[in-house]
Amino acid sequence: MVEFLLNTILAVLVMSFFVASAGHLAFGYDDQLVILETNQGEIVLEFFPDDAPNHVANLVDLVESGFYDGILFHRIIPGFMIQAGDPNTIDGDPATWGQGGPDTTVDAEFNTIKHNRGILSMARTTDPNSAGSQFFIVHQDSNFLDQQYTVFGRVITEQSLETLDKIASVETLPPRDAPADPEQVRIIKASIVARSGVSGLLELGPPERVSGPPTELTQIPPISDQNQLYEDPELNVIFSAPPGWLLQRPEKIDQDTPDIIAIGPATNMMNPVISLTVSDIDGKSFDQVILEKNQALEEAQSIVEFAIDSQEKSTIYGYPALITIAAGTFDTGSESIGVKFKEIMFYTPETLYAIYYSNGVDDFDAKLPLFEESIESFEILGAEPPSDETPDIVLDPDKTEGGGCLIATAAFGSELAPQVQLLREIRDNKVMSTTSGAAFMTGFNQIYYSFSPGIADLQRESPIFKEAVKLAIMPMLFSLSLLEHVEINSEYDMLGYGLVVMALNAGMYIVAPAVIIGRILR
Repeated sequence: MVEFLLNTILAVLVMSFFVASAGHLAFGYDDQLVILETNQGEIVLEFFPDDAPNHVANLVDLVESGFYDGILFHRIIPGFMIQAGDPNTIDGDPATWGQGGPDTTVDAEFNTIKHNRGILSMARTTDPNSAGSQFFIVHQDSNFLDQQYTVFGRVITEQSLETLDKIASVETLPPRDAPADPEQVRIIKASIVARSGVSGLLELGPPERVSGPPTELTQIPPISDQNQLYEDPELNVIFSAPPGWLLQRPEKIDQDTPDIIAIGPATNMMNPVISLTVSDIDGKSFDQVILEKNQALEEAQSIVEFAIDSQEKSTIYGYPALITIAAGTFDTGSESIGVKFKEIMFYTPETLYAIYYSNGVDDFDAKLPLFEESIESFEILGAEPPSDETPDIVLDPDKTEGGGCLIATAAFGSELAPQVQLLREIRDNKVMSTTSGAAFMTGFNQIYYSFSPGIADLQRESPIFKEAVKLAIMPMLFSLSLLEHVEINSEYDMLGYGLVVMALNAGMYIVAPAVIIGRILR
């Protein structure tokens, strides 16, 4: 009897110690909630332990240790998210906010839960397995984050959503989106409580999920202010993305596929994007690269009508560079979106580096400083600038708006568009395949683009003038299409057929009109 009593007492003591040291295990994570008491009100959060058990356990342990008491929501972007969890925000230098955390980390538990309003997700560095203590709560749906950050909970009361809106609306300071008045957004106390002890819980169904398994993308930066500088030894570049933007490396399908893409939170109808594309150019001259760039823009204008605002040849960091700014309207099927972009191409004799920024027309200027910061951070590793003698030359000095290719503008949306596309293929596959053909196109384009943008603008202003231009270019398009039916296997072939086409065009546009005018004047 005495032995039975001793064993019973010992069991009770062991159980009491176990419960005291790991109280959150006395009831399942499904029954546990987190309450964040803030200056703006309470935020109550529930967990998704089946999807991210280690992240849930990590947060529970940190809350129970008092880790979050006194910490700020140090990064606030209305319409996107509010972020907290950095101990540096208690009494550290504001310049270090976003860089702090515990000594331990948690491996990624990416899942299919969507980053909709009220979702609790974990911040991290470029390393997917670097989650510590910093978390963020989604203010408005931000599904471009889906499957790239670990979702492990969500807001569970209406009052919590109101508090979320209040925090998201406080004044912030650029460039880090930090609160202007930190005392407005401090977490006074974080606690773990039983679900049964909280009133006003929303009756929410299962969280919305994306279809298919989690997508694996490499080298994605954190929702934080740290480790935004991205170094890629394979591409030999250093490149930074704006804090909080989703940075990924897509599969390289062809030369034009971006090597690095940074996607920012949408402000109106689209997400801003900054990308880096690295291409081999096999010793092509800078002028030839520019020629091919403008040819690509011509082709784009035959599909989507847009205008080049400006194009400037310059020198940046000692590298020859081409700066292009353009804007246009893109039809998504259900609506039209005004988009503006800026691209800077850095030239080396073997490799071309193109950094591209696009955004909605109304939001373009707001995020342009972030693009400029990426440009300032850009570095080509182990490469010496080819020269510092490239002058700052405006390719089209008189062109400030509109412009473009007069042929593409005349053919856009008409029966001539397929023929123009055919001529581009002839140019790229036949004419540009020879040295003499490429040299001719370089010289031709320098003359052609001295007047083409102005005529293209007139076509946009006057439909009648556009029809007149269309009629005028039809004989030339016919004569050039003859090259489709010939074999060009040498420089001699190119010179021969090229001279024939030039003579034919001279006959149509100079000799024939002169003969007609002469007969009229007799």
